[in-house]
Amino acid sequence: MKILVIGNMGYVGPGTISQLRATYPDSELIGFDIGYFANRLTNTEFLPEVKLNNQIIGDVRHFPSEILKGVDAVVYLAAISNDPMGAKYEDVTLEVNYRSCIRIANLAREAGVKSFTFASSCSMYGAADQYAKKETDTLNPLTAYARSKVFAEKELEPLATDTFTVTCLRFATACGMSNRLRLDLVLNDFVAGAVVSKEINILSDGTPWRPLINVLDMARAIEWAISREQSNGGKFLAVNAGSNRWNYQVKELAEAVGQIVPGCKVTVNQDAPPDKRSYKVNFDLFEKLAPNHQPIHDLHSTIKELYRSLSEIGLKDPKFRESKYMRLKVLAGLQENGFLSYNLSWAW
Repeated sequence: MKILVIGNMGYVGPGTISQLRATYPDSELIGFDIGYFANRLTNTEFLPEVKLNNQIIGDVRHFPSEILKGVDAVVYLAAISNDPMGAKYEDVTLEVNYRSCIRIANLAREAGVKSFTFASSCSMYGAADQYAKKETDTLNPLTAYARSKVFAEKELEPLATDTFTVTCLRFATACGMSNRLRLDLVLNDFVAGAVVSKEINILSDGTPWRPLINVLDMARAIEWAISREQSNGGKFLAVNAGSNRWNYQVKELAEAVGQIVPGCKVTVNQDAPPDKRSYKVNFDLFEKLAPNHQPIHDLHSTIKELYRSLSEIGLKDPKFRESKYMRLKVLAGLQENGFLSYNLSWAW
């Protein structure tokens, strides 16, 4: 099998490559990435890309179609990947997350690729109701990032055919340790705050709901999607990827970190305005379709692993939100130093 992972040099990529290499040891694995975060490595003795047969540096906005020759499966991870980045780089977010995805999916279908997996997001549901959101519920994207995922899914659906299977994994909020760690994610941020200052300050009132998934369980879901038969979900499938056990309020996440990190104090801003980005998600369909690829990590083990790893790398700077672990800061720094243009293309 020949598998192309687009956007493999970010937070999700290292675990995905490792999972695919273990599952398909004789496969030809190819990575394609622009390289923004290539050197933002965490707690590893080697480049995650050594498990690939080939790493290609390139921009999805200028994707060369010849790369798809002989490819059986494409995994599209490329994204301007959170709400703050989406707000600052809205046009680029739509171009990378949505338009480039559709262009490459069309090219993949024309090239005879059999499977296309898109990393989508549960954030497209927007504000919470009284019940957990199912795949058939109305989408209410509140940010550029969430809108880009909605637009991509909408245009991917008609591309699916009897010989081109499309799977959109609506992932819960990512968390956990990676060889390219991000701390601009709610649980990871809480653990980092607890490590460096023994304090977690929740900026909201703590009531918003967040479904979470360990980044390594995201890799397991991607493995399942690559090999999914159309008899198991149809030629096009958009499915919530996560676990019903991982629906938490923000204050519950902070309290769980406080129980594990010794001496950690949790404070809540009771005067904060309501955060509309609040949603619970129903993962029954994913459990039904992928019983052998359900999340195997839980909240407490994920916190413990983050705590251990951040302690090992010696994270001590209380200004970690200005560091290489924050994706927006990395991009802004590359721009300020003249390495990236206004539209996040390399400036040479």
